[in-house]
Amino acid sequence: PSAGSAREAFTAAMKHWDEARVDVAATGLVRSAGAQEVFDHFCRFGARDFRDIGHKAIYVANSWRTLQSIGWQHAEPVMRSLAYALLDHNGGNPADRDDEADRPGRKNEERLKKIRAGWQRGVLIPGVQLELLKTFRSGSWDDASGQVVELLNKECAPQSIWDAIFLHAGELLMRKPGIASLHASTTANALHFAFQQTSGDETRLYLLLQAAAFMPMFREAAGAGGEAGVRIDKLEPRSTNRPSAEVLAEIFAEVSGDKPAAARKTLAWLQSAGDARAFIDEARRLIYIKGTDSHDYKFSAAVAEDYSHLAPELRDRFLAASVYWLKGSGAPDSPLVERTRALL
Repeated sequence: PSAGSAREAFTAAMKHWDEARVDVAATGLVRSAGAQEVFDHFCRFGARDFRDIGHKAIYVANSWRTLQSIGWQHAEPVMRSLAYALLDHNGGNPADRDDEADRPGRKNEERLKKIRAGWQRGVLIPGVQLELLKTFRSGSWDDASGQVVELLNKECAPQSIWDAIFLHAGELLMRKPGIASLHASTTANALHFAFQQTSGDETRLYLLLQAAAFMPMFREAAGAGGEAGVRIDKLEPRSTNRPSAEVLAEIFAEVSGDKPAAARKTLAWLQSAGDARAFIDEARRLIYIKGTDSHDYKFSAAVAEDYSHLAPELRDRFLAASVYWLKGSGAPDSPLVERTRALL
């Protein structure tokens, strides 16, 4: 397509899930539009459906991060590949069906018109996070995004909504550690990153609504719903009188054998003026030495980044929940580390 029609061609092809047209339109878009505009288009479509347990949003965020590091001159093959990934689906053309994976995106497109102007300005309303957590635990995706619309129109700050999203993702991992609950955290990270990076106000709002809608869907995928399970807001700290450095070592030793105990001890340590940065640094060190899977790196990076985005009074609980996927000091070193040490 010509430079003047590349934007419209890309949008139309994506909406029709047309692989051939998307490929040439993505090429035209990269060649004719600026980097920010290209990202804005892609992050909207990366969040439109729940297929592939959040990987579409993750692909968009990490493609953007990568191109910022290696240079936009490499964008064309990256964005063509990304466009193809965003079309992933099974069965017939999704444009002609009413799949559950597509319903939140379609409904939230309509909801955009019902939210007040100036929605990004609001106040921190006490208890909002806990009310949203209840919905995420037991309600539907429609309940969740509908509640977000109500809160925004009551001048609730988006910060509180993101707080609840991050907390619920951490709680899912506490309830049922596994690949689905892990991706609740990494998808929340990707959507929040896109929320911060996009230049479009409407796209930013769409990302927030989709992030809220995805939380109950992750709950169902993980099989970890209901009010009766472990609750991150009820996690009780387990105090210790030992020196700070010894407690940190003790925490990561327990990560290898007793994750609930490690989470309670982490919360107590952080609440007693423990250094969150020291905890994150040690967690990263152990990932580098003992990590064997891409998810180990992806999850720990997301937790370290998202920690600072939560309200200060909630950060410690979020970080404590992360021990359910972090590596403990008792885990074996990765084969790569063993080979490296042998060579040295």
